[in-house]
Amino acid sequence: MTSSLPPNSSLGPSSRSDLHCPLLQTMISHTLNNDTRVNLAVVSVHGVVSALGILENGLVLWVLGCRLRHKTVAAVWVLNLALSDFLTTLTLPLFTHYLLKDHSWNLGGPLCVAQASIFFINMFVSAFLLAVISLDRCLLVTKPVWTQNHRTVSAAWKICGLGWALAAVNTIPYFMFRSVVLKQDGRKLCYHDFALYSSQSTLHTDCKVRQGVTAVSKVLLAFVVPLVVIAVSYVCFVLELRARRRRLESRRQGVSNGKQRSSKFFRSLYSPGGQKSTQLSQGFTKMVVSVIATFILCWLPYHVFCLLEVMAQYKTEIADLVEVSLPIATTFTFLNSVLNPIIYTFSCPNFCTRIHQSLGVLFEGLVEEVGPLVLVTGRMRKKDLSSSTSLSSPTPSRVPRIQRDSQGSINLLSFKSRPTNEIEMTKCNFIM
Repeated sequence: MTSSLPPNSSLGPSSRSDLHCPLLQTMISHTLNNDTRVNLAVVSVHGVVSALGILENGLVLWVLGCRLRHKTVAAVWVLNLALSDFLTTLTLPLFTHYLLKDHSWNLGGPLCVAQASIFFINMFVSAFLLAVISLDRCLLVTKPVWTQNHRTVSAAWKICGLGWALAAVNTIPYFMFRSVVLKQDGRKLCYHDFALYSSQSTLHTDCKVRQGVTAVSKVLLAFVVPLVVIAVSYVCFVLELRARRRRLESRRQGVSNGKQRSSKFFRSLYSPGGQKSTQLSQGFTKMVVSVIATFILCWLPYHVFCLLEVMAQYKTEIADLVEVSLPIATTFTFLNSVLNPIIYTFSCPNFCTRIHQSLGVLFEGLVEEVGPLVLVTGRMRKKDLSSSTSLSSPTPSRVPRIQRDSQGSINLLSFKSRPTNEIEMTKCNFIM
């Protein structure tokens, strides 16, 4: 796609001419739908979504970043997801202003480039983090000893930093080719200008190659590849849980009388407290699955129409469909940033009875972590907690150390001390 800019613009060679890619030329010649009621409804929806998105994600950032007493790996994942969504929702008022001004971008080129860059960074970061969270869940179950030694908050921050860096690199093409285009009816369009840095002789090839590469790459890197990682991770996750359940049942059935004491202790890790913690772990897994499902539903239409946009270069009859449907699909992607905080919050059990409680405690329970294999109940009465531990003089508690043998079975090796002030009262228990 191309841009028609003032003669003194220095964005690139084609910015001094009227070169346009065919699809953008079609968009330049089209006029606005004058149905005022429809346009007003769209603007109103965007305004509400903008306000909700900024408030929700800002609240999540404040709670996880400032009010959380102890950062966990889970907190790092959710914090970075919320940061990505918050940046996106900050650009929603710009898009709402564009709709309010009869679909005309009157905010200038820099804000056009900034809005598009943040949109695509969020797209890549969200997909990357959801894939990482799914892989993290898988490793917690399939490689418990390895995760116990290597799964740290600092490592999680490094992985998130890598995700942001990769997203920034993948956003460079959209940063370079974003421009403000003047339409025939006088309105301005903020869109991809793939004729920039091109010439008359190479325009046709440049338009096809640039548009095709960017569309296919973002579909692969921001949708298909992450979904493959997510699917494989959860298949391994489920298979390992089933295998572990079979091993546990086999151990229960084959235990001898001489080992009944140790087997009772082993079983006590799973029942009844273990069963409760397993349910809590399943609760967090359901939250992650809900976020992933929301991501798919919100981004799938956008990626489909991006591919159709490439096909419109060869089948001009679908160009009108793309021009009308792609903005609607883009609106659905913004909903993802608004729905995620709602999913985080309502994943807490008994939310309605706890909404009056401290939000810090609420979210701390959401991202609380316990050992991946020793499943303990995270709930303690406040009076029990205060009587058994003191922040000024912590006393050690005995925590079992666990290792797998060569056949993958679980062995209880020993107990090591851990200050009991690491144990916190849980309001919303999820094991991650």
